[in-house]
Amino acid sequence: MTGYYEELLVEEQEAVTEVIQLLLRQTFLLERKFDKRAGRLAFVKEYRTCSKHLEFLTEYFKVAGIELHENAQMGLIYIQGETLWGEKLPRLATIYLLILKLIYDEQMAAVSSSSHIVTTMGAVNGKAGEFKVLRGLPSPTEMRRTVSLLKKYQIIEPLDVLEELNEHTRLIIYPCINAVLMGDDIRKLLNTFNEEDNIGEESAVQGTLEDMPE
Repeated sequence: MTGYYEELLVEEQEAVTEVIQLLLRQTFLLERKFDKRAGRLAFVKEYRTCSKHLEFLTEYFKVAGIELHENAQMGLIYIQGETLWGEKLPRLATIYLLILKLIYDEQMAAVSSSSHIVTTMGAVNGKAGEFKVLRGLPSPTEMRRTVSLLKKYQIIEPLDVLEELNEHTRLIIYPCINAVLMGDDIRKLLNTFNEEDNIGEESAVQGTLEDMPE
C-alpha cells in the first residue's frame, strides 16, 4: 500500500494527503459546488483526486476501520465508521436538516435530472409548519445562524445574500445530505419533534457531521 503512494510524484502525494485530511475533517466530498463568482456549479479538484486514487484510499481507510464509498451518480464520496463521531446540532438545525432531506427526496422523485436541488426558505418553513415541528416562525437571526451552520457542513448553499434572508431566499441542497441521513424514515423522525414532545435543545443526526472549516 505504501509502495503505491511512494511511487507518486511529490505534487500528487501532497494532493492525496490533503484529500485524506479533508475527508477525516468533513466526512464527505462533493464533485461539484456552487461558485458564486461564476454563477454556476464548478468541479471540486479534491473530488477528482479522491476518485483517481480511490482504490488506494479505500485500503488506507480500511486499516482504521473506516469505509470509503463513492456514489458517482450523485457526485459524492464519503466515509463511514464507528470511530467517526458527529457534532450535536441545535434543535432548529436538526429540524431544518430533516425538512431539507424530505424536500430533496420529493424533488428527486419528481423526475429530476440533477443531483442538486433548489428550494426556498419559505418552502422549508412551510414544510416544517405542515409537521408542526416549530414553535412559531424562527426569528431572522435564528434562521441566518442555522443556514450558516448547514452551509458550513456543505448541506446547503444560499444563492442569495444571507443578510437579506427571507422566504424567497433560494437554497441549493447538496447530495451529501444523503450521507448524513441514510435510510431513515424522515417523516417518522419529524413527528418526534412536534410541539408536544419534551425533548432537549440539541440532537445528533446519524453521527456523521464533523467539525468542518468554512
